[in-house]
Amino acid sequence: MVEVRGLKKYFPIRKGVLQRPGGWVKAVDNISFRIDRGETFGLAGESGCGKTTTARLILNLISSDQGEVFFEGLDVLKADKRSMLGIRREMQMVFQDPFSSLNPRMKAGDIVSEGLLLRGRYTPGEIETRLDETFEMVGLPRAYKERYPHQFSGGERQRIGIARAVILRPKFIVLDEPVSSLDVSIQARVLGLLKKLKEELNLTYLFITHDLAVVANMCDRVAIMNEGRIVESGPTRAVFSEPGEEYTLRLLRSIPLPEPGRR
Repeated sequence: MVEVRGLKKYFPIRKGVLQRPGGWVKAVDNISFRIDRGETFGLAGESGCGKTTTARLILNLISSDQGEVFFEGLDVLKADKRSMLGIRREMQMVFQDPFSSLNPRMKAGDIVSEGLLLRGRYTPGEIETRLDETFEMVGLPRAYKERYPHQFSGGERQRIGIARAVILRPKFIVLDEPVSSLDVSIQARVLGLLKKLKEELNLTYLFITHDLAVVANMCDRVAIMNEGRIVESGPTRAVFSEPGEEYTLRLLRSIPLPEPGRR
């Protein structure tokens, strides 16, 4: 469904009064991978390794320096504005911070339904029906449509973000650290919701995280990223059971293990 070829993005380090480039940060440095239809593909690595930049490049939210991104055979990076309108309906994103990604001046119902309004193809009645269905789908009461983001908990705000992504019934969703800011108990519920939606809506996920325990729980395949490059990739079980890179091994050793009998 999604294929990335030779993707690059360098950011200049500007110095001096004239702010001339004095070097480059290689945020994404010549990476390639594919995501098959119906799978959850993990992109894992420590903070600052280029995972989120990769996601934004795939969705054409920022321009790339080099490389290609294909979605169902369409070259996303070369698409014009008209073509991108159609592509964006099929490719959505759930952001990491469930508070800053929501407009504090808009009610939850307006936030979630905004994508339908922008499409301009739905009547007010159709929008309301789809909105009610989507709120029920993500486990939120319909009455919550009239509330503002500050009136919700972190888990509820993330459910609103998920609802905003799925209301257009996309085929592909980028999940950018969707549970990293949530309590562990809430994380489990949100991950369960994402699994349920994947089955019900036949979704394909790109799951971005620094938490390999979450990768083990969610992902069919995984790519390990370090300093802008993919250092290892493959089926999740194979990579975790026999890591071929020292960096992957260090990430696996960083996973906290429970100790029975110790508080």
